[in-house]
Amino acid sequence: MIEECLKNVRENHPLIHNITNYVTVNDVANVELACGASPIMADEVLEVEEITSICQGLNINIGTLNTRTIEAMKVAGKKAAFLHHALLLDPVGAGASHLRTDTALSLLAETHFDVIRGNVSELKALALQSADTHGVDASAADVVTADNLDQMITFVKDYAHERNCIVAMTGAIDLVADDQQCYVITNGTKAMSGITGTGCMLSGLMCAYLAANKEHPLEACAAATMVMGLAGEIGLSHLASYEGNSSYRDHIIDAISLMDEKTLKAGARYEIR
Repeated sequence: MIEECLKNVRENHPLIHNITNYVTVNDVANVELACGASPIMADEVLEVEEITSICQGLNINIGTLNTRTIEAMKVAGKKAAFLHHALLLDPVGAGASHLRTDTALSLLAETHFDVIRGNVSELKALALQSADTHGVDASAADVVTADNLDQMITFVKDYAHERNCIVAMTGAIDLVADDQQCYVITNGTKAMSGITGTGCMLSGLMCAYLAANKEHPLEACAAATMVMGLAGEIGLSHLASYEGNSSYRDHIIDAISLMDEKTLKAGARYEIR
């Protein structure tokens, strides 16, 4: 099923509306193009309903909030939910400020999202309404390890049950869960944390996978996570000795564009708990 999710994105070419942050907007667009989807970026409140109406998915990322885009997110979210489009929330930096946390909670209260994707600290900030982030990154204390894996699996399943959605907790070990099953995914490299926006790119990728695989949302989100992590591994293996972070980002996007079912099947590392 994981490989089929990749195939469906390439065959269906879903159009994804992204209301995302200006730090990584170009990378999100390129990743969606690389995976076989089509991106459109629109955050003007006067057009977001019209734009999201022609799309199959909506990716909302709160990385660079302002009052204008908050309203656009709410309007677009309600329209996408009404049309039963794939809906993903990336609560970047939730817990770092009241505005970020309150905006994410307000969006969740007003619109049902199919997926919430964030790091451990962001998800804890929303589920427990606690603040322990390090800027937009996870707190050093919030790391999924072999020692706390069972506890973290229980946490994501419980939060998925509370929100009636898929919860994707990404980090050194990725957990993608509904209230019954959790994919424990170990693809990826530490080097990916040195590039701004790999999480944002994953959210765009995940929304595209969800839009093309609406009947299998958990598998779609897990597949996107594996593709991103595996692309990080492949990209790093292709990095020359004179290349650094900027080249690494490009190699990751290249690996996503070249990813096929055979490569994904051979390289994906996961278990279902």
